[in-house]
Amino acid sequence: MHRRAFLGTMAASLLAVPLAAQAQQARKVPRIVLVLPPGPEERAFLDGMRELGWVEGQNMTIERKTREGYPGRYDERLEAMLADVVKLNVDVAVGSGHAIAALAKRAPSTMAIVLVGYEDPVGAGLVKSLARPGGNVTGLVTLAPTLDSKRLQLLKEAFPRISRVAYLDHRPNLRPEIEAAAGSLALTLLLVKIDSPEGFEQAFAGIIKQRVDALFVDYAPFFWEQRSVIIEFAARQRLPAIYPFDVYPQSGGLMSYGVKYPQLYRRAATYVDKILKGTKPGDLPIEQPTKFELVINLKTAKAIGLTIPPSLLQRADEVIQ
Repeated sequence: MHRRAFLGTMAASLLAVPLAAQAQQARKVPRIVLVLPPGPEERAFLDGMRELGWVEGQNMTIERKTREGYPGRYDERLEAMLADVVKLNVDVAVGSGHAIAALAKRAPSTMAIVLVGYEDPVGAGLVKSLARPGGNVTGLVTLAPTLDSKRLQLLKEAFPRISRVAYLDHRPNLRPEIEAAAGSLALTLLLVKIDSPEGFEQAFAGIIKQRVDALFVDYAPFFWEQRSVIIEFAARQRLPAIYPFDVYPQSGGLMSYGVKYPQLYRRAATYVDKILKGTKPGDLPIEQPTKFELVINLKTAKAIGLTIPPSLLQRADEVIQ
C-alpha cells in the first residue's frame, strides 16, 4: 500500500510539473500598450516585433489606447486615457508626443516607457541623460528645436514673401527657441492654440481675420489625428503649410520635413525586445535620428496655385505628383 501510494504521489507530481510550467508560462506572456492611433506606425512596430520573434496573440498581448472616444477637451481626454493606461498594469508602454511623456511621469516604476520621437526628455525631466537615462524611461528623440528651425527655413525658402505665420499648437505659449528662429528669418509667429476638435472653427476664423501668410503645424498627435481638417482648411484658404510628418503630404498636405515615424517605431521594437528579455530601460541609451526627409506634394501645390522653387524640388526626398 505504501509503495502504491508513493507511486501515485510521484505520478501526480510528474503530471503537476508540466501543468505548473504551462501556467507559469501563461502568466509570463508580456503585455504592451501602444499609446498612438492605428496606422503605419503601429504596423511598423508590429513588423519590427515580429522580426524579433514576438507575435501578437501568441507570445505577447497588445493593448491600444488613444484619446479618441474620451469626452471633453484635450487635457480632459488625455487625463482619462492616462488613468486607464496606468490601470492596465502592462510591462511596456510605447508611444509618441505629450501623451507618452505625461504617462512617463505617473506610471509605476514597474512599467517601462519607450518614447518614440519625443522632443527633449532630458529637459522635461523624464531621464537623467540621453546616454544613461536611468529609471524606467528610454527610447528615441526627434531633435524638435533643430527640426523646427529647419522647417521654418524651408517654408521661407519656398515662399520668400511670407511674413506672418500661424503656429498651430496645443500649448499656451511659444517656445523661446522657435520664436528666435522665426525672428532670424523675419517671420512673425502667431500662436493658434487648439486643444479639442471643437476648437478648430474658432481658430480658423482667427487665422483668417489675422491675414496670415502660411501655416506651421506642431508635432502634437492631436493634429496628426485631425490632419484632414487642417489640410482642407489650408487648401480652401490657399495657404502654404509645412508639417512635421510625411503622413501630412501623403494625405494631401503641401510639404513636410522630419523623421519617418514608421522607421522610428520599427526601431522602437528593438528597445521593447531588450526590455522584455531583462534589460533595464534606464540602461538603454536614447537614440537620436540621423536622417531627415523633405516631402513635397506637388499636386497639392498646383491645385491651390502655389509654385515650389525648382531648387527645393530637386532637394526633396519625395515629390508627390
